Amino acid sequence: MEDKISQKIPYWHVDAFASRPFGGNQAAVMVLDAWLPDDVLVKIGGENLFAETAFLVRDATGEADWELRWCTPTCEIALCGHATLASGHILLARDGGERITFRTRKAGILEVVRAGEGYELALPAIATAPDRTAHQAAAIRLLGAEPLEVFRSELGYNIYLFPDEAAVRALAPDIRGLEKLGKDQFIVTAPGACTDIVSRVFVPGGGVDEDSVTGSAHAVLTPFWAARLGRDRLTAHQASPRGGDLSLRLDGDKAWLGGPCVTVVEGSFFL
Repeated sequence: MEDKISQKIPYWHVDAFASRPFGGNQAAVMVLDAWLPDDVLVKIGGENLFAETAFLVRDATGEADWELRWCTPTCEIALCGHATLASGHILLARDGGERITFRTRKAGILEVVRAGEGYELALPAIATAPDRTAHQAAAIRLLGAEPLEVFRSELGYNIYLFPDEAAVRALAPDIRGLEKLGKDQFIVTAPGACTDIVSRVFVPGGGVDEDSVTGSAHAVLTPFWAARLGRDRLTAHQASPRGGDLSLRLDGDKAWLGGPCVTVVEGSFFL
């Protein structure tokens, strides 16, 4: 006997940091009346099979417009940029306005604003420090090439600096090996050939082998490269198979990431 459908949840599939379908990073955006059990949110993330599914509930505290949570196909995470940008794109298109805010459980209040033909997203700028621990030695072996320098934040973001874009693109890491090192982000970066910086991002322990365009990684890369290049505005390319371009702007303790979004699917998720 077919299970009875108890909920019909508004659902959108958005390509974030993309001006046309099939580029940028895919996100599902789902607007809920109230929070579902945590395990159900993760199961929905697994059903969608995107790097992130964003879940939204109207914020009742008055601190923000919406409360926001994100799930990969395997777990809930503390911060996601591209699915936040996708959420702002959907809600601003649906409800109007120039600005929308989100209250999150571990990343504070996030904000999306209209900017030209796209949007800007404010994330907390995440600082890193040099790191050459045994953990990094293992990660470097699995990345398959020796970086110039290594940096890490207490939040589990790791930066591996390489000399040029060709070195970043040539990497063929041992993904299953990196998966065993936990839910860290492994961010490889270098000066870009056509943009100020280029990167690739691997998060296999969090259910994402190679991410397409990673907002949270650029919250780390923005202050990192702003300090190295001596300016607070940068252009960036993430050299994943889908690829995506971002504008970066450091403003105090905020990293502002800019780019367009395109809605690919609109419908309902039956639960």
